Amino acid sequence: MLAITSLRKTYGTLVALEGLDLEVHAGEILALLGPNGAGKSTAVKCLVGLLQPDSGKVTVDGVDALGDPSTRRLIGYLPEVARLHETLTPWEFLLLKGRIFDLDDDQICARAERLLAGFGVLERRDEPMVAFSKGMLQKVSIAAALLTEPKLLVFDEPLSGLDVTTAQVVKQLMHEFAARGGAVLHCSHLLDVVENNAHRIAVLDKGKLLAEGTAAQLRDQAGADEGAHLDQVFRSLVRASDPAETAKTILG
Repeated sequence: MLAITSLRKTYGTLVALEGLDLEVHAGEILALLGPNGAGKSTAVKCLVGLLQPDSGKVTVDGVDALGDPSTRRLIGYLPEVARLHETLTPWEFLLLKGRIFDLDDDQICARAERLLAGFGVLERRDEPMVAFSKGMLQKVSIAAALLTEPKLLVFDEPLSGLDVTTAQVVKQLMHEFAARGGAVLHCSHLLDVVENNAHRIAVLDKGKLLAEGTAAQLRDQAGADEGAHLDQVFRSLVRASDPAETAKTILG
């Protein structure tokens, strides 16, 4: 479904991505992990069309995503920090997005009603979002990502700001989306969620892919014990310092 090949992006002398190769198959959730500054956001922005890479190739469902803007209809993108038009209501916002993507109003209205009802926002569909909480804005953002009925979901920290019940719904939603033949790229720092929710995991650091595979395969690549938690495996792969010692250093 998604194929990234030899993707390279620099900012002046800073190499953000250095020949990234990554695939997300139909029917699976791939979690993309990495420390701050690893290149995750750059990779995501390249594949959704917000950044132009220096070189490399990105295809979505076999279509060149770098050269054909129509592929954006195939992608449901949820950024880490969603910036909505908060003077609009949820209904107006979804109408705007649907029309931008050439959906007819009947389609938009039917889908918007289902999505907003599912996330418990339908009763507030006509209220300006300026007064919404972070969690409410996140629900509208996820609804917007699903509005075009994409084939690929690119979710960056989708659980941010959500209550426990809605977070569980979103985790199940990703599984159901994959079960129906879609593909999910899930960027997150919540390693316990990733360990239990992703089919495969990719670890990025300093613009390079360090490891890729199931949680068990990552343990093998890191030389970790069979029962090691993903946070231990992750620290080993990226050569992170001991968090307890770092905390003591910060406190003096």
